[in-house]
Amino acid sequence: MKYVRVDYQGKPCWGVIKGEEVLTLTVPPYEGLDYDGEKLPLSQCKLLAPCDPTKIICVGENYAEHAKEMGSKPHSTPILFMKGLNTLNRPDGAVHAPEFVGRLDYEGELAVVISRKAKDVKAKDCSDYILGYTCLNDVTARDVQQQDGQWTRGKSMDGFCPIGPWVTDEVDPAALKLVTRLNGKAVQQGNTSDFITPIPQLMEFITASMTLEPGDVIATGTPMGVGPMIPGDVVEVDIEGIGVLRTQVV
Repeated sequence: MKYVRVDYQGKPCWGVIKGEEVLTLTVPPYEGLDYDGEKLPLSQCKLLAPCDPTKIICVGENYAEHAKEMGSKPHSTPILFMKGLNTLNRPDGAVHAPEFVGRLDYEGELAVVISRKAKDVKAKDCSDYILGYTCLNDVTARDVQQQDGQWTRGKSMDGFCPIGPWVTDEVDPAALKLVTRLNGKAVQQGNTSDFITPIPQLMEFITASMTLEPGDVIATGTPMGVGPMIPGDVVEVDIEGIGVLRTQVV
């Protein structure tokens, strides 16, 4: 299924995509598929972020080649950081950096959306806690990140986490092609089969330390090729079997 959150004529709602229609739900999909009987034309819906997390957990340098381009060696255990909820941004939304930011980077990623409360999950059971997968752009103020020596401010400015266009459970996340395009040109090309720490082991590692709630997001890391964006640029994160997340820099 493809789960979506949309705005139709000023009214936000959850739904499931079926063909060119959205079958609307009374509650978020991780609370159960309770259809209300209404059907909306997808073409007339404004896509919203397809989740309402309590937290956004990000994995740093989960591709060896990206770690290398950032001047690091592959890590023996995952590096985790968080983006604030103020960063959540919709598909086709705009990203605007404060004037003091000198370099604004794209980072295309596969994201995992959690379906139910998860604590001390074993790797072999991780699929029982996952609603599905979507695209994410881990927008980063790179010069601020480097200046601060830690990642919170550079990763957590308003609107710095575009996510979508929907969440799907119709893909196997173990080997998905990911392409990030800047103004139509491919700038990142990766495959989730190259993760240093695959999703099952990430789930076990994360939930050993913290409880994940329904709707929470895990951003699984970006492949090599991160680079700068400027106002007027359009970034597309395209993941095989999921779709395309577009963001405009203003």
